[in-house]
Amino acid sequence: MPSDLNPLIWPASATRNSEGEISIGEITVTELAKQYGTPLYVFDEADVRKRARDYVAAFTVSDIETNVHYAGKAFITTKIAQWVNQEGLGIDVASSGELEVALRAGIDPNQIVMHGNNKSVSDLERAVEVGVGRVVIDSLIEIKRLNAISAKAGIVQQVLLRLTVGVEAHTHEAISTAHEDQKFGLSVASGMAMAAVDNVLDCDALSLAGLHSHIGSQIFDATGFELATHRVVDFAVQIKERHGISVSEIDVGGGMGIAYVEGDDPLDVNAMAQSILDIVRTECARVKISVPKISVEPGRAIIGNPGITLYEVGTVKPVELDCGITRHYISVDGGMSDNIRTALYDAQYTAVIANRTSTAKLVASRVVGKHCESGDIVVRDIELPADTRPGDLIAVAATGAYCRSMSSNYNHVPRPAVVSVSAGASQVLLRRETIEDLLALDAGVN
Repeated sequence: MPSDLNPLIWPASATRNSEGEISIGEITVTELAKQYGTPLYVFDEADVRKRARDYVAAFTVSDIETNVHYAGKAFITTKIAQWVNQEGLGIDVASSGELEVALRAGIDPNQIVMHGNNKSVSDLERAVEVGVGRVVIDSLIEIKRLNAISAKAGIVQQVLLRLTVGVEAHTHEAISTAHEDQKFGLSVASGMAMAAVDNVLDCDALSLAGLHSHIGSQIFDATGFELATHRVVDFAVQIKERHGISVSEIDVGGGMGIAYVEGDDPLDVNAMAQSILDIVRTECARVKISVPKISVEPGRAIIGNPGITLYEVGTVKPVELDCGITRHYISVDGGMSDNIRTALYDAQYTAVIANRTSTAKLVASRVVGKHCESGDIVVRDIELPADTRPGDLIAVAATGAYCRSMSSNYNHVPRPAVVSVSAGASQVLLRRETIEDLLALDAGVN
């Protein structure tokens, strides 16, 4: 039968069987919903692993030493950390919590990079204690703080300096991170970045491993990387002229985009890797310096498309609009607590009826959640069959990145389970929360 599951958007193993049910990893969504309930996050393990392997392969070249680190903030569990590490990736963490997950997964601490614009003393103490390979410095205050902690521990901590290079990524303002007026990084233009270099080189317990730049998220081409790399390389030249040392590593960050809806057209991993590495070669040749080790931090690009969310329809409400159109409000048993991105970023998603096919005409629809907010929208504008009804399963594609990791207990709704599927078998990655879990945090009445 014709498929409505675009392989650029849906997990690699997503198919419909003869009854019209979607299967992921050779298991139907009906089976998954029956066994684990809904809402439910479902991940195609083989797809995650392949995307991880593809990144390592794409960035493996003969003339440049490279590292690929999975950006755990997109979504991390112990199993997912193990999958990507087994496929050759290190891990980026943005908090002590993410660090502990990576450690629990058995990741070599030397393969872990720790980010954060406001790392606490305890965060840095733990990073130093376990031997994190790189700490990404994000402020002048942090340099003094980390130097004291490292000196007390009797080690020399390798650090990267996160630069603000004044690049406007073509993405949503909330996920654009290299322009001047925002919280991340050390401004090159203002002189703060060079002050950070001076301070690190004056520290006995810190070693400048290299420079870091991250321009934003959901980026579809290499244009922003080109300008950012140009400015990072120029800054590396300034360091050499000022201090007589060569920068040995440049981390270009992550942010590679994925397809969420029809018409999204991000570069594939090989094209993106070739563009980034060619940019580095060209920029280093321009200023006549050796090409340093290059690190890259994909997150969404690995975990986003292999994940979907399953919901059960509860109510369908036709609403007459002033323009004469009837929009069907399809309410599901989750919402902004398991996917805040639509409300936060005006993110777009695609969705389908997952337990059957329908020959009914398509009508203007909006998939909404169960929360007490008019902004509780999962898919804002979509056409779904007119016979969509209570009990149907709705699958929303490309929810693997940032949905579970940004989830909440709004309205005291427990967070969904997370399962993975592979070759006809499923396993729980995160169990479903219960009301008892939420009440266990409540100190109770006096």
